[in-house]
Amino acid sequence: MPPRPVGRSRSWLRAGFALGLGATLAWLLVQTVLQIGQLLTLFLAAVFVAIGLEPLVAVLTRHRIRRSWAVLIVLLAFMLCLAGFVALIAQPVADEIDALTKAIPKWLTQLHDRHTFLGRLEDRYHLISKVRSALGSGGSSVVGGLLGAGKMVLSLVTSAVIVVVVTIYLMVALPEIKQFGFRFVAASRRARVETVTDEILTRTGRFMLANLVTSGIAGLATFAWCAAIGVPYPAALGFFVALMDLIPVVGSTVGGVTVSLVALSVSLPVAGATAGFYVGFRLAEDYLIMPRAMKYAVDVHPVVTVVGVLVGGALLGIIGALVAVPAAVAIGILLDEYVFPRTDAS
Repeated sequence: MPPRPVGRSRSWLRAGFALGLGATLAWLLVQTVLQIGQLLTLFLAAVFVAIGLEPLVAVLTRHRIRRSWAVLIVLLAFMLCLAGFVALIAQPVADEIDALTKAIPKWLTQLHDRHTFLGRLEDRYHLISKVRSALGSGGSSVVGGLLGAGKMVLSLVTSAVIVVVVTIYLMVALPEIKQFGFRFVAASRRARVETVTDEILTRTGRFMLANLVTSGIAGLATFAWCAAIGVPYPAALGFFVALMDLIPVVGSTVGGVTVSLVALSVSLPVAGATAGFYVGFRLAEDYLIMPRAMKYAVDVHPVVTVVGVLVGGALLGIIGALVAVPAAVAIGILLDEYVFPRTDAS
């Protein structure tokens, strides 16, 4: 049997080594992405916010305002809105805490009265002894729960700071970042790539503004309903629903359930009517308001919007649901510019 050529053996060795090295590097890359997944999600949120606010900054810069001052004006406007929200909810929250503090002694009295509902629960389940046991022998678990809550609050604050800082940087340096990215494209195709990129950014900004408009409509509708039927804190609830409505699919549902629970403080019929109002409003928002707004803003079919939001939410949670529609817009523009002309010409 003739010996195997040395050159062929070396080629197989090189191929095997390259394949093993590539697999190892791919595994290390996947592990790195998984480890910094939360940081990448925060960066994606900052990019989305910066692109969404870009149309407002562009309007100011067209009026011969320096970009740094335009970014500052937009951020100040956002901070004023946030301060207004805090001013709306501060007094209701303080009132609820005060009412809760005053109600605790009354509940403790009812726990020792067998003729009350709480008293019958105490006789059957021995709530007081279980609480004392948890605070005594299980004190470490309570402390651990408090530490966990503290870590969660610290994590939320840190995440918010990261998103704000990165957003400010991206808003100020967006033109320079775009120009740096365009330098990786061949000069012969650079003009077309710039046009496509600007179109994607413009439609993404329109989507953000359209989402703000629909959320504002939800907040105003909540305020009008609560003020009309006597649900307390209509302004705060309206602002809360507008804020939650920014989250696709689930946001308006969470807002409606919260307002319906608050309406229970008035009466059960009022809570039922409020729930019915939100069911009707959700149907109107999904089939009338949102499709028209999205069609005008980003020119995307409603089915694509719904499917994109569901897929994005399943992959990246709330952030994925928010960026799903702009991603679908970008894919559609790329298909229209680069793929469909070739397939139509073939």
